[in-house]
Amino acid sequence: MTMFSKLGLPPALAEAIAARGYEQAMPVQVAVMEASNRDRDLLVSSQTGSGKTLAFGALLARVLLVGDCAQSSEGGDAKAGKHARAQRKAKPTAGLVIAPTRELANQVCAELTWLFARAPVRVAAFTGGSDIRRDLKILHAGVDLVVGTPGRLVDLLTRGALQLEAVESAVLDEADEMLDMGFREDLEFILDAAPEDRRTLMFSATMPKSIAALAKKYQRNALRIEVTGDVGGHADIEYRAVRVEPKETEKAVINLLRFYDSPTALVFCNTRDSVRHLQATLQERGFAAAVLSGELSQHERNLSMQALRDGRARVCVATDVAARGLDLPSLGLVIHAELPHDAEALQHRSGRTGRAGRKGVSVLLVPHKSRRRAESLIAGAKVEVEWAAPPSAEEIRQLDRRRLLQEPLLNEEPTDEDSEIAALLLSELGADKIATALARVLRARLPEAEDVVDPGFAPERRGPREFDPGPPGKGARSHKEPMPDAVWFRLDIGRTKNADPKWLLPMLCRKGGLNRADIGAIRIFPTDTKVEIASSAAGSFLKNMRRPGPDQITVERVDGGGDAEPPKKPKPKKKDKPKTA
Repeated sequence: MTMFSKLGLPPALAEAIAARGYEQAMPVQVAVMEASNRDRDLLVSSQTGSGKTLAFGALLARVLLVGDCAQSSEGGDAKAGKHARAQRKAKPTAGLVIAPTRELANQVCAELTWLFARAPVRVAAFTGGSDIRRDLKILHAGVDLVVGTPGRLVDLLTRGALQLEAVESAVLDEADEMLDMGFREDLEFILDAAPEDRRTLMFSATMPKSIAALAKKYQRNALRIEVTGDVGGHADIEYRAVRVEPKETEKAVINLLRFYDSPTALVFCNTRDSVRHLQATLQERGFAAAVLSGELSQHERNLSMQALRDGRARVCVATDVAARGLDLPSLGLVIHAELPHDAEALQHRSGRTGRAGRKGVSVLLVPHKSRRRAESLIAGAKVEVEWAAPPSAEEIRQLDRRRLLQEPLLNEEPTDEDSEIAALLLSELGADKIATALARVLRARLPEAEDVVDPGFAPERRGPREFDPGPPGKGARSHKEPMPDAVWFRLDIGRTKNADPKWLLPMLCRKGGLNRADIGAIRIFPTDTKVEIASSAAGSFLKNMRRPGPDQITVERVDGGGDAEPPKKPKPKKKDKPKTA
């Protein structure tokens, strides 16, 4: 990768980046800093979290740092830059950054603040929910670089407090998200208030027609830069599609959280009610879960964000809109408990992880009835997905045993008091009792894994059908070869009623209380179906299947195996009609 030292950055920025410990530039940073790009409008496709804030910050430096300001300020440290900002007279705002959410605007402001810490540049954020009196006071003192959300910027422009007549460069960060959130009119109002000859930089994770239309209206001879190709855009995110039973979605979420054990995880639902319900379920099961949804006040949202950042909460349950602009460095897992509405939403959700070179996992939970829709989303997002069953409770228990051996508590250096107490316990209780008690304490901190069923379906576009034709001439189809020590059952449903292993198998597991290993051959005839069940589970299976419920199918035990098709019932003879006189 290209080193920052080769990009020709102003000394003030180069020193700030070096002090931060950054050495290699990200692809988007290299692309926008190419010499041929510096004086043109840019339309950049860049994945969320790819390092674009530093990229457009470097471009803004061309209008914010002029003359002596391009050099390090009085010794080149942050205190000197702060002193220079305090001493100089206020000048008109020259740079503008527009972001979709409060969190993203504040995050961008923080990034640009350290980037310009060694230069006399005043950076301030203006977002909805903040004290308007504070905003007016800051603007009156003078701001070189304004970062804000569309609604608050429109408010300040309407009040006459924000003046954009001297803006030389304007940046739209996450432009597609702002349009999705209905900010088109606000964006046009803001851009119309800035000079026509300004430089306009648009950054967007996706490029729908709405972005192209906005770019055509407000950009001139824009250079299109794309760094979200098949390799760059999703290389740091592993996509998985997990088959689930509709009634086991919450159990699957619990097992995925336990299986991946990410420092921070984000779970998406489509409605506020679903968010609240899932959060309550996770908290009841022992997970420290925060919530983000549109009904929260700014204070409640700040509390949730702070809990996630300081580690008091490890799981965030959110809606799409509420999670816009969310940036958590430790976020390693995204779970789509409910499928997103379109491929762009899938990209936006997944883009919360795998940021700035870090690895992440994005998991879609797919019930059988939503399989086709999931395949369409995956194709539209142009990502490679691995289909799998939900993690089983046994898999998680095996992982827990390995993780317990890596418990930091076991590897810390003991104090003198620790050693004294350990010696006392060892002499009084013995090693076995102490080890057992420690294992019990460590396991008690872990939420219990759930028993889940693998519905067993596979995407139609991948490989051969899961259920192959059975023996020829029998008029049946077989799920798999017969198992030893099994009992055959007859179901009063066949091909004439659209019986198919793709839905019979999960139904038998769900209602019959079985695991897939308990089910042998499934043979479907025109009017009925024969199923092979392990003898150890046969009794409970028959009892469960006879319980009332939505899947009401008559089940009876049969002898003689499942090869023969049941004999056809003889048709009743027609009775002669009585003769009439």
